[in-house]
Amino acid sequence: MKKFSVGILSWIVLAGCSGTRPELGIKNGTLMPCPKTPNCVSSQAVDKKHYIEPIQFMGTQEEAQDRIIKIFESEKRVKLVEIRDDYIWAEFRSALFGFTDDVEFYFPESQKGEILIHIRSASRLGYSDLGVNKKRVEQIRNKLKKTP
Repeated sequence: MKKFSVGILSWIVLAGCSGTRPELGIKNGTLMPCPKTPNCVSSQAVDKKHYIEPIQFMGTQEEAQDRIIKIFESEKRVKLVEIRDDYIWAEFRSALFGFTDDVEFYFPESQKGEILIHIRSASRLGYSDLGVNKKRVEQIRNKLKKTP
């Protein structure tokens, strides 16, 4: 009976690991700011703790979006939530507990050539992500460089 109770309690706690979808998107030309917790990175953050360099991409906005979508389609536990001309939002789920992280890409108006892609990656739950969101952004940045 004790094992059953612990199992039920664990399931109840972990069932809520996905969290509720936060308010995301672009407002006045910027992605939503990171919360005060250290489980978010953004190329538009004004504080050093949350800041990460935006992604530089050679080509067009459409080519960049196509490559990002291809990268996500090759990944496990990724769901594309929204795709617009200037924005991509995807949900990443962790393998073990199913925690959800939201990753957003903002493509400000730009000419063909070197374009700037703003990115925000944040955990929905918890305080620290142990650097997972920063690592994810850097992996995406590296894959974008390699993906034809």
